[in-house]
Amino acid sequence: MVALLLVLLIILLLFGAGFAVHVLWWVALAVLVLWLLGFVARSTSGSGRARWYRW
Repeated sequence: MVALLLVLLIILLLFGAGFAVHVLWWVALAVLVLWLLGFVARSTSGSGRARWYRW
């Protein structure tokens, strides 16, 4: 009985980790798209040079 509970606990942990990694891949993809859009739609600064950051 203890072995069965241990196996079920391991399966639950692996499923949770897999779901978290899947969500993190989607978040990373969204950040990559926003980062690339920042390069495309960058503004020019006062000196005329284009900059990709907003600091």
